[in-house]
This record gives sequence, C-alpha cells and structure tokens, in this order.
Amino acid sequence: MVVMTEHPVDGGLPTVSLPLDIYTAHPKDPSNTTSDWSYTESRASTPDLDGATPRTWDEKASSEGREKQDDNSLVGIGLLPDDVYDRTMSSWRAAIRRRVRANVEWESKVIANMQERVRRPILDNYFVYTSSLGTHTFFMITLPAFAFFGRVDVARGLLMVLALGVYVASFVKDLVCAPRPFAPPVARLTMGNHHLEYGFPSTHSTNSVSIALFFFQLLHRLYKTPTMVSTTTYYMLSGVLLFYMFSIVYGRLYTGMHSFTDCIMGVSLGAAIWALSLVCSDGLHDWIRDSGWIVPVVVIPLCLLLVHWHPQPIDDCPCFEDAIAFVSVIMGEVLSRWYMLHHGYDDSYFVRVMPGCIWGGWVDMFTWWSIAVVKMVLGILIIFMWRIFAKTVMHTVLPPIFRLLSQAFTLPHRRFYTPATDYKNVPPEKGLHPIPSVIDLPSMIEMEMDGGGSSGASLAAPGGIYGQYNMKLRGSKGRDKSASSMSEKKVGLGFDMEEYAGKQDEVVKHYDADVLTKVVVYSGIGMLACGLIPVLFEVLGWGL
Repeated sequence: MVVMTEHPVDGGLPTVSLPLDIYTAHPKDPSNTTSDWSYTESRASTPDLDGATPRTWDEKASSEGREKQDDNSLVGIGLLPDDVYDRTMSSWRAAIRRRVRANVEWESKVIANMQERVRRPILDNYFVYTSSLGTHTFFMITLPAFAFFGRVDVARGLLMVLALGVYVASFVKDLVCAPRPFAPPVARLTMGNHHLEYGFPSTHSTNSVSIALFFFQLLHRLYKTPTMVSTTTYYMLSGVLLFYMFSIVYGRLYTGMHSFTDCIMGVSLGAAIWALSLVCSDGLHDWIRDSGWIVPVVVIPLCLLLVHWHPQPIDDCPCFEDAIAFVSVIMGEVLSRWYMLHHGYDDSYFVRVMPGCIWGGWVDMFTWWSIAVVKMVLGILIIFMWRIFAKTVMHTVLPPIFRLLSQAFTLPHRRFYTPATDYKNVPPEKGLHPIPSVIDLPSMIEMEMDGGGSSGASLAAPGGIYGQYNMKLRGSKGRDKSASSMSEKKVGLGFDMEEYAGKQDEVVKHYDADVLTKVVVYSGIGMLACGLIPVLFEVLGWGL
C-alpha cells in the first residue's frame, strides 16, 4: 500500500521509497507540536498547488508499518499526488483517473458558483435529509418489509437492482480512485460516512434511478391492468418518482458531494442496471426453479469470485465492504429461493392471510397493525441476533484457520486488511455491534461541512441558521473533527466561517477475517429475510 510517512520506516520488510512532492491537503491537529505542517495554511480537501513540501512515500506490506503510516496520513480520499496513482495503478486506470480528476477540478468551481447562488437553509435541510432516501442503508431497512408482507417478488427485484448498483458503482469507484469535488471552493454537506468513499460514480444517483425505474415498471404494469390504477393516479405517482430522482441526483450536486461527471455516470449506470434486471429477472427465476444442484455450484463460487475480483483501491475506501454485503445478500437470497422452490415452500405454501384489516373497523385495524408491528420487530430482531452470533463465531474460528492455511500456501491478501498472522484475535468491539455496517444508523444525525458557508452565513454560529446542527469541518483523510477550537478566517468562496479543529477520530482497522465473515453474515441475512422468516410467520398463523 502506498502511504505517506513523516520519516522513512525502519525495520520490518524491505520498503520501496518513492521521493515525491506532497501537497498540503488537510490540516493536522494543531495541538501536535511535533509536526512541521502549518495548520493555518491548510485546506480541507483541496491540494495546495503552491506549497509543495518534500515527503517520503513507503510501500510496506507489514501491518505494523501500516498502522504507523495510517496515523501520519494527511491526505483526503483520492487526493494523493498523481505520481502515486500513476506508479501504483495500471496505465489505463491511471489515464481514466486523470481525465475524471481534471473534470472534477473545473466542475468544483462551477458547483461552488452554483452553491453561492442557490443555497438556502431550507434547501440545505431538504437535500441533506433526502439524501438518505438514495442510500442502500434506507433500502436495506425497508426491503425486509416487502418480504414480511407478502411481496417477496418486489423484495427480490429491489434487492437485485440495488445490489447490482452498489456493486458496480463500488467496483468503478475503487477502479478509478477519483476524488470528490474539492472543498473549498465547494461547501460539502453530508450525513454518515459517504465522504470517505471515492466520488466517481455517484452511488446515490445509481440507486435512485434504478429504484425509481423499477417502481415505475410496477406502476406501469398496474396501469395497464384494467381498474387497478386510474390515469390521474398514474401520472401523479410518475411525477413523484421523477421528483424523487431529481431530489437525489441534484442533491448530490447541491451538497457538494459529487461532480456533474459523477452524477451523469451514476444515472447511466442506474438506467443500465434496471434494463438488465428487466431483461434477465424472469430468466434467472426460471433457471433457479428448473435447475438442480447446479444452482449452488454456480452461485457460491461466482459470488466469491466477485468479492475476490473487486479492485484494490489506492486509498482506504470503504466501498469494498458494501460490495461484499450486497453480493452476499444476493447469494443468500438465491440459495434460499432455490431451496424453497424445490422443497414445497413456493407461493402455494403461503395461504394464510394476516388477521384483521389495514382499513376498516377499529378492532380489525388494531389487530392488523399490531401484528404488523410485531412482525417487523421480530423479523429485524432475528436478523440482528443472527449477525451477533455469526460474527462472534466467525471471528473466533477464522483467524486460527487462516494462520494454519498460511503455513501451507500463500493466502489472498487485500490492501489495508491485516493478515491473521499479524494478530491473535479480532477485537470484541469489532464483532459485537448488532446493526450491520451497511445498515448502520448514526447515533446522531450531523450535517458536516467543508469549505465556505452559505450566502454570508457563519457556520455553526449559535443562534444562526445552522444553530440546531452539530456542524463540523472535516479534517485529515476525510475523518471528522470534533468542535474543540475555532478560528475564523476567509476560505473557499470567500465567506466568513468558523473552522473547527480537534482530536482526530480513531483510525478504522480491517482484518482479513472480516471479508469471509461478512460473506457468511450477509448471505445468512438474505436467507432469513426472504426465506426462513416468511415461513415462520406462516407457521405462526400471522400470514403474509
């Protein structure tokens, strides 16, 4: 892995040193007096093309060196010097990245000018919060509801387009390693950790377009069925889907999270993935229904190969983890569907109807809604319990197995993932969070900002337009900075802002056991949500 260090690393395996110039890209903690980096001259995520400082670059396989180097890394995602990417990536990957980065550079100025003209507090709130409707987080939470209430076909279709979108977008992100719009001049607003990923293409745009087209497909089918949907309802719902797509795609530009190039590519991917699903979904179902053991024999190795083939990023990008999760969920869903279709658990098995009525008398409504709540709570609880159990078992069993196998042959190793030979056990806190990382809800929704403020407003000023939020300026390597000290100055678009700097968040560590653990955990989630839990509800008499 190519990282930046203050000084050459001594000891360990032989290193390859690349004497390069590094641009000041992020501020370092001003309390660290040992650093020769200037805090007052730093930028949030924009390379300072004028102040080049010589640094030493190390490529080191040792995990000890990797931990030390991560602490010294001061560069945002995708913002290492171009020479680093050119030396590490293949020529065609580097050429694509240079082209995309050149677009990001001039598009950042265009987006900043747009923000200066259109940003308003109410729009900030709207686009930041609606961005959650374009994430796989939102759909991974809502998908089980379709399976729990009798629309397993819709759940399968949504899962397929969503999984393909997340995997392909993550694949391209780690393949190209392109940065997000530079902040400053762009003001970046975000929830969650999406800013830690590469920018090209926009996964939000991919998901929103593919999902909107999928629901439009269902709506159009109902409209063509007599007496199902009126013309007025059809056009109203079509308008809602169109407005949803606009809100998500334009919101990525408004919040400074993506460039025009990112969004155009995301929209194109979303449309292509929906078209592929439209053409192939029926054929896939027929193959699963009519085939024997060839289904698991093909599906399991294929999904494992998709995980293995995922490109190695130059920076520590979390895209790979989302790709693992969705590929594994698809594998679990397909395997559970194959088993159910061949063992009498097809559509004819589910004959019970939920007691009560969604609309009607008070007693019927109370009965239906009570059972609905219990079904959702029990279903999600089963999924969370499975995750805790499976992660605990896999993190206990896999490391010694990997260490044993490593004595016989060389195991596949992924950059930024510590091999089992370099640790004894996966830390308990790594394996006992009950909520999967891909559907992890933040404990506190925050609106974070890099760069300039909105229309002369001072960021996070008490009583100001953003006073109700915990506004933070993102620091080194895209991690968040806590609000411990402030210095007011002119940056970015030239507006007054209060800059927050403080203690850097703890560096996230990865272990090789995590990869196969995620495969097992999320394939189990797919089996539970689309197979075992609906069968459980049928047995309990709750129906679907």
